Amino acid sequence: MGNEPFHLTDANFEDTVKRNPLVLVDFWAPWCGPCRALAPTIEELAREYSGKALIAKLNVDENPDTAEQFQIFSIPTVVVIKNCCEVERIVGLCTKQRYVDALEKHL
Repeated sequence: MGNEPFHLTDANFEDTVKRNPLVLVDFWAPWCGPCRALAPTIEELAREYSGKALIAKLNVDENPDTAEQFQIFSIPTVVVIKNCCEVERIVGLCTKQRYVDALEKHL
């Protein structure tokens, strides 16, 4: 858990989620305008929740297997995973407070 969002891939996803009790995953793509708009918020959350939760990003174009596994049909989609189970899903661009509330609920 660092001060930057962790970059998840199909290869490291399962192991990373198993090692971290609370993970917020931003499913995104570089061509997606709302995804780019969300990026600064994800970076802030990574700094603010360092040591409490892993804040991560997964590029859906480069990692289609994990995106398919989570049935990501629209981006950005943010998924909160607690103890290897999805506990919350936020589809679309929302306020920072919406993501904070989702994390706080599961800390």
